[in-house]
Amino acid sequence: MSIKSKILRELEKKPRTIKELKSKLGNDKKVVRTVDELKKKNKVQSVKGVYSLAASGETRPCTLVKLTARFGFARPDDGGEDIFIPGRDLGGAMPGDGILVEVHPAQGGAKAEGAVRAVTQPREAFVGTVREAEGRLYLEPDDCPSLRILIKKSADGGARPGEKAAIVLLERGDDYDDHRAGVAMRFGDADEAQHCAQAILYSAGIERRFPDKVRADAREMPSSISEKDIRGREDLRALPIFTIDSAHTKDIDDAVYAERAGDGYHLGVHIADVSYYVAHGSRLDREAMRRGTSVYYADSVVPMLPRQLSNGICSLNEGEDRFAFSCVMQLDSMGRIVDYNFSKTVICSRVKGVYDEVNAILDGTAGGDVREKYADVADTLEVMRELYEKLHALRGARGAIEIESGEAALDIDASGVCVGVSRRTRGTAERMIEEFMLCANTCAASLARRLQIPFVYRVHEAPDADRIDSLRRALAAAGVPYSFAGESPTPLELAKLLADTRGSAVERFVHTGVLRSMAKAKYDPAPKGHFGLALADYAHFTSPIRRYPDLVIHRILSQVCAGMDSRELASRFTELSAEAAAQSSACEVTAMQVERDIAACYKAEFMRSKLGEEFDGVISSVTSFGVYVELENSVEGLVRAQELSPRELVLVDGVCLRDEASGRTWRIGDTLRVKAVRADVAQGHVDFIPA
Repeated sequence: MSIKSKILRELEKKPRTIKELKSKLGNDKKVVRTVDELKKKNKVQSVKGVYSLAASGETRPCTLVKLTARFGFARPDDGGEDIFIPGRDLGGAMPGDGILVEVHPAQGGAKAEGAVRAVTQPREAFVGTVREAEGRLYLEPDDCPSLRILIKKSADGGARPGEKAAIVLLERGDDYDDHRAGVAMRFGDADEAQHCAQAILYSAGIERRFPDKVRADAREMPSSISEKDIRGREDLRALPIFTIDSAHTKDIDDAVYAERAGDGYHLGVHIADVSYYVAHGSRLDREAMRRGTSVYYADSVVPMLPRQLSNGICSLNEGEDRFAFSCVMQLDSMGRIVDYNFSKTVICSRVKGVYDEVNAILDGTAGGDVREKYADVADTLEVMRELYEKLHALRGARGAIEIESGEAALDIDASGVCVGVSRRTRGTAERMIEEFMLCANTCAASLARRLQIPFVYRVHEAPDADRIDSLRRALAAAGVPYSFAGESPTPLELAKLLADTRGSAVERFVHTGVLRSMAKAKYDPAPKGHFGLALADYAHFTSPIRRYPDLVIHRILSQVCAGMDSRELASRFTELSAEAAAQSSACEVTAMQVERDIAACYKAEFMRSKLGEEFDGVISSVTSFGVYVELENSVEGLVRAQELSPRELVLVDGVCLRDEASGRTWRIGDTLRVKAVRADVAQGHVDFIPA
């Protein structure tokens, strides 16, 4: 057999690199020369050094985004719909692989299908649970539980069945059964949520430990400020400025103060001056940009900045002088902002306020010790409540959308085990601080637009027509009344829909549906407005300790306050604004997914102690394979279709499962009493059966 035939036969089996072809066929120079000839004759093709037989149809670079036991889906790198790939055409490609897909035209109304022709960017690392079968260890990946990746005995690292672990692929075969891996990291028992959390962080590339040089730079930061450093700053230490956060918050980045001014108000929002300590381009700055955001989960945080800054010199701790970047606003009698000013200041927080305590003061249930703690700021608290009520009324009048997220509060004991789950609620204090931060953020964005300077805006574009059509159909199928005057609803119309269903059995369904219909908020160098808040200008200015865009905005506005002209601002910050917007948006998406996945593991851990118990829940979503039921404490679990009826059920309009024989239905919003029967901590899944 000629060398040409041998090469074509090898490439028919699977795409290969030149190195792999040489290893198989030997005769180095002849292999290289023959491959070049075949490429010139369009018999073979190469993508990023991987050679394959030339495709007969269109080929597109993609990423394999989903893999099941029988098929996969590839997402084109240049956009467009995902491509279905039958199992026979996957060629051993793994989820997350960059692949070259040959697209076969649709036939007879069917959707287009594809076949993997080459793996161009192989994914090497996977995180999951170690299992054992027939005396061999394998990994069940978290993002593809149907896949088994065999672990080489010589590279198992002492891993045991039931552990969370990270592996790297050492060998790739022509089929999934031929892949071989080695253990790179062990995290501990997969039935413990704290170990699952570490595995999820590792998989997302979120590192708790800072690089040694960054830690060294942080240790050199001062622990206090000197009078010499205060020169040139406005001294606000005489004002009863104070902070309000959760009881466990240690990275305190905002403080407030309000007073009446004639028939209006002065509102001061004072933000930690992080940019004073974190110089642009420094190691601390580069690491902060890489992280993009702090990640909060359970009772822990992976900070964007080392704790010497986030909990130390930058944190607006009670009774300690701190540098701040202040936005002082003048508001009229209705709570509308009529003027504002940004300046570098020095403040000293009078009280470390706690949301629960402030709520107790505001509703008149606080005890004497709590009232005494807040005695120095009691007057400003009353003014703040008065101003908040006016700001909240304005928010409602303009149609700002308030979606109930269903966020959970997790109770973690001293050993790291979740012993309680409850639905997180927001009182007046939380909403009040949110409104004050919105005011300062709006002023920052308004100033940037007025000056036409480079900036990082927080944007939320209007929903597209297809998503709104899907929302209309879902609402109609669920029997939820709504009123949209035009083709696309206004924020005010969506806000009314949310308000009308708040507290009802369909609240979760409607709020989730509205959320899915809208574009995702992101960071952008262009001021595109914020649909959800019904604001023309918006940015994130108020959390530079935990969000990188805020830190960039502080740098830009610091130079504005120092008198830098627009030309120099454009030269210095145009590229940085675009880079920070893209990086921070990506980091935010990762952090949100990580926080959700970790919360699911802790919820499953809690429900393990409740197996066999019965609960009242509400059907929150419906699929062809069952219904999801949400409990009052926010835990959600699956009731499989076979547990509802021995007969095949029909999915109706995506909102209802129906037993055609009996006529019985299970619809979104219906109440259902269930029994907890299974809790998979490693996967964050809970199973119910009808009680």
